[in-house]
Amino acid sequence: MTDQNARPPIATGDELKACCAAAYSSDVVALLLGDSYHPGGTALTRRLADGLRLAEGCRVLDVASGRGTTALLLADVYGVRVDGVDYSPANTALAQGAAAAAGLGDCAVFTTGDAERLSYPGGVFDAVVCECALCTFPDKAQAAVEFSRVLRPGGRVGITDVTAAPDRLPPELTGLAARIACIADARPLAQYVEILAAAGLRTIRTERHDAAMTRMIDQIEARLNLLRMTAAAKLTDAGVDLEAAPAVLAAARAAVADGVLGYSLLIAEKGLPNA
Repeated sequence: MTDQNARPPIATGDELKACCAAAYSSDVVALLLGDSYHPGGTALTRRLADGLRLAEGCRVLDVASGRGTTALLLADVYGVRVDGVDYSPANTALAQGAAAAAGLGDCAVFTTGDAERLSYPGGVFDAVVCECALCTFPDKAQAAVEFSRVLRPGGRVGITDVTAAPDRLPPELTGLAARIACIADARPLAQYVEILAAAGLRTIRTERHDAAMTRMIDQIEARLNLLRMTAAAKLTDAGVDLEAAPAVLAAARAAVADGVLGYSLLIAEKGLPNA
């Protein structure tokens, strides 16, 4: 959906992170995706949270917290203290403003940072949450190591993310634009489990939510068609390729139907010492 010729070639991990951060702090992305930047929305976030055994007063880290939707839900509904970290300073500022407006400024705090180099000491969080973001991290294994490091023994990691069979993705779903859209570097569910296991996190629950992926594709298509009539110039200025978008969305929908693309929930646990 994005014009890949609009940006210079991406060569390094830091450039990829900056590109993704810029895209997901864009108002156009908010218009296309709504409040929750991931399939399943807040309903799936609640399902994920229920599997983390959250109790009032628990400390939770939300990695790639965006504009704060997940963190604020957890703080409000579950009574936990949430630290949100996002690579985009713009998202950090927007999330902190949303927390203050919701009266949650004391229990939801947001900082700018890198998921692969978290600035928190080890073993301070009861749970780590990462929604629709691990697939975009250039070094997924290092991010998982960081999740494990900051988690207390017996704590849990909750992830919802795009899954894909990379060698079966059609051409429309590869390249920089697809990577920003959480597709091009997504991995099979089993590989996410392996990445977490290598970091000392044992997966205890997985669920497929592929239908949520299809619903989000339908939502993006509907909103794109509306914005095409009302804000075409804004879309173009943001790098959205209006000519390519229908083919990309059709390819994504077909990939879900073929089992090449999907969305999953994972919960993993950090082992106790000597366990």
